[in-house]
Amino acid sequence: MLSERQQMILRMVIEDYVHSAEPVGSRTISKHSEVAFSPATIRNEMADLEEMGYLEQPHTSAGRIPSHKGYRFYVDHLMNPFSLSSEELFQIKKVFVEKIDAMERVVQHTAQILSSLTNYTSLVLGPQVHENKLKHIQLVPLSEHTAVAIIVTDTGHVENKKVSVPEGISTDEISKFVAILNDKMTGVPLNLVKTKLYHEIMGELNRYMDQFEGVMNLLNQIVQPEKDDRVYLGGTAKILNQPEFRDVEKLRPLLDILETNQTVIHLLNQQNTPGIQVRIGLENQLEQLKNCSIITATYHIDGNVAGTIGVLGPTRMEYGRVISVLDYLTETMSELLTRLHK
Repeated sequence: MLSERQQMILRMVIEDYVHSAEPVGSRTISKHSEVAFSPATIRNEMADLEEMGYLEQPHTSAGRIPSHKGYRFYVDHLMNPFSLSSEELFQIKKVFVEKIDAMERVVQHTAQILSSLTNYTSLVLGPQVHENKLKHIQLVPLSEHTAVAIIVTDTGHVENKKVSVPEGISTDEISKFVAILNDKMTGVPLNLVKTKLYHEIMGELNRYMDQFEGVMNLLNQIVQPEKDDRVYLGGTAKILNQPEFRDVEKLRPLLDILETNQTVIHLLNQQNTPGIQVRIGLENQLEQLKNCSIITATYHIDGNVAGTIGVLGPTRMEYGRVISVLDYLTETMSELLTRLHK
């Protein structure tokens, strides 16, 4: 276990390094008003902290920087609570008191405000759209064999998708089929529409028995989830502001990850418990993120976990600040999404 003095020095090294991005020396630590011991004593303690794996010494500098182990100890034991300013709280509340009538807009706003308040890249995973309940379906013919399905859910999500109209199904039959969907399927989760339709209203589909296979084919196209587009990013370019990533060779793999929705979803889905989760450096599974930290938090709808928001930045991150922003933001976001859902 680290002594109180070692803990103080480690905390100061980390906080100075986070703000300066420069290795921290004993003389810098000795200038802190709360330090009452000599630079020589500080040097000895820093050497011990390095030997224990909490600090590292770049070859070109006499100062030291935190290791991943040092950051982890700091987050778990040394980090002081961070209070958001009244101006920052106002910025968040201002976003969410605006008239927002669709979940997508809430999620987009969240990505923007999160990046703005932290100065890091934000990652937001929206709710599973296919679990939303059907509110209305409209089918607009484009030609004899194609149409556009417009799907509106109870959360305000609107999805347009082009579908193929199977051979032998007339415009009149399509209109009757859509009327059945709107009459019988309103309030049913999108992923259950097909099952409920097949098992509960077969009688009403008897008139379509000659084209039953074609009707079910059309339904499959309407309710089939398309590629997962629930990922929203904010402030991707802010990675360029970090000294650690000014080297293009270090930056390119990171940008490749952010361009792949499924990879971002995988990163955010590693949040397997409610609340705040901090993954530092090598704690991330991907080699490309060995010099990064990801802080994530879950948000809720009606008390159930609905998605995850997160911040990606260098291990030299303002952990206390980011955690406070995420904590307040997820609480506010959850309240608004719950109201929209009702």
